[in-house]
Amino acid sequence: MSRETRFWFWSALLAISGGFLYLLAPVLTPFVFSALLAYLGDPLVDRIDRWQPKLSRTWAVVTVFVVLFLLLLLLLLFLLPLLGRQFAALVQRLPFFLEFLQTTILPWLQNQLGADSTLLDLSSVKKELLNYIAEVSNIATFLLSSITHSSVVVIGWLANVLLIPVVTFYLLRDWDILMARIRDLLPRRIEPVIIDLAKESDEVLGAFLRGQLVVMMALGVIYSLGLFIAGLDFSLLIGMLAGLVSFVPYLGFIVGIVVAGIAAVIQFHDFWHLLPVLLVFSVGQAIEGMLLTPLLVGDRIGLHPVAVIFAVLVGGHLFGFFGVLLALPVAAIIMVLLRHTHDEYLKSVLYHD
Repeated sequence: MSRETRFWFWSALLAISGGFLYLLAPVLTPFVFSALLAYLGDPLVDRIDRWQPKLSRTWAVVTVFVVLFLLLLLLLLFLLPLLGRQFAALVQRLPFFLEFLQTTILPWLQNQLGADSTLLDLSSVKKELLNYIAEVSNIATFLLSSITHSSVVVIGWLANVLLIPVVTFYLLRDWDILMARIRDLLPRRIEPVIIDLAKESDEVLGAFLRGQLVVMMALGVIYSLGLFIAGLDFSLLIGMLAGLVSFVPYLGFIVGIVVAGIAAVIQFHDFWHLLPVLLVFSVGQAIEGMLLTPLLVGDRIGLHPVAVIFAVLVGGHLFGFFGVLLALPVAAIIMVLLRHTHDEYLKSVLYHD
């Protein structure tokens, strides 16, 4: 096969694969999520295999699943009721928040900026909220109402939730077999180069995904604890939200300060309580930058914060939530390929001529 023929073959294969990914993105979301979970869990299963060689891989996967299920169950038993109570309290307080906004914040903006407060009349919004709160008194009623009004969407969501652990189990059990079969399918001439790139990509992805998950959870705990000490009512809800979105650089910091700042002003009716909020998120950002990220993620990723934000936005725009899941792993792999291309270019005649 000539070089030109190979070029067009691989170009056509990439184009067809990209088209299929675009068309099947909604269906592939649970499978991609399962693949990410299997990738994250494979080192743990391999470690159990080495620790107990007489134990089959299936039992190793079952052991991992049981441990993760118990941890998730404990998390749900302790964390979900707290989040549910804070969510219910937030829903109950929304009319008072809107009243404070209408009577205090908007007149202040009018005096300072000359804005017309009549352009934003929140009385109708408050009335609708009161009617809604009368129907939705707690999170369980809210979920039941959602199921009643959009049963097809909820059934599809539940099907994906049930599908993820099943697909993850089979992928984890057969992960090494699948990787070996993919390796056997590689063209022999380029197989060593692809294996080297795959190993480097694995190091980058492993460092990023596993480390970043721990960083997100740690930041959620730090923000929640700090806001609780500051006396904010919705500390757990806001802290976990800020930790969850912190996979995008500085997004958790910005979202947390904005949401917590608004909640503090409305709760305490003054701007002095913004200082503890700023202190909490500044300390959290400093701990992340000086301790958590260098220790848990390291500097092997090579992804600039702007590149991370761009990758997430592009992935979400092209493929929705499926694209958000794939954005950072694909960006990390592309970065590895660009490094390899850069090294090859520096060794090429094109550079030295």
